Amino acid sequence: MTLLNPASFEAEQYGVLRHVMETLRKSANLKVVAITSAGVGDGKTTTAINLAGALAQSVDARVLLVDIDVRRPAVARQLKLAGSKRSLVDALMDSSLKVEDTVEHLAHFNLSVLRAGGPTLAPYELLKSSRLEALLDQARQRYDYIVLDTPPFVPVPDCRLIAKCVDGFLIVVAAHRTPRSALAETLDLLEPAKVVGLVFNGDSVRRSSYSGYYHAHVGSSRGARWRRAWRKP
Repeated sequence: MTLLNPASFEAEQYGVLRHVMETLRKSANLKVVAITSAGVGDGKTTTAINLAGALAQSVDARVLLVDIDVRRPAVARQLKLAGSKRSLVDALMDSSLKVEDTVEHLAHFNLSVLRAGGPTLAPYELLKSSRLEALLDQARQRYDYIVLDTPPFVPVPDCRLIAKCVDGFLIVVAAHRTPRSALAETLDLLEPAKVVGLVFNGDSVRRSSYSGYYHAHVGSSRGARWRRAWRKP
């Protein structure tokens, strides 16, 4: 994980993805990026955590990682957060709460995290409300990058509700796992202008030490040329 071992080879490969995000922020105003996948178990949460960790390695960057998967939250568990702070669900249900009331700052990692909370019985209604857009607007004022760990795109409608609030989607594709039909359906449902690119996860083909084991294509459909980044789990 980039947070725990920022000098590792794996972290350096996430650093390439970080560079692409930094470039797209300048050239295409990409500030809120959602990490999703076609289905469950493709590695989106791990990708979101490591991308946020890579971005947070810049001492000048203000980075917020938001677990917006209120059906099956995983970020707090993977980061071993105790849950002492308010959550996204709390903020969506209580209009008096602001972003600063809910985030937990990991000082040693220069990273802030907003836990999902829940799971909740009414995720569709929560994510459909204007509160989500208001909270992310507050986050835009306080942070340079907001990385969202979202639900998978195909099984539930949540990402279609979230889409209006984000600048772009990175789609995680698990090698030898993600069905082509599910990926095609995801791309068909997404607004083309908001597809930042694909991260290919779990490629077992050995590459040279400079290219790693993962092969990711990251690009912007808003005019930026396609770029390549390689990373290892």
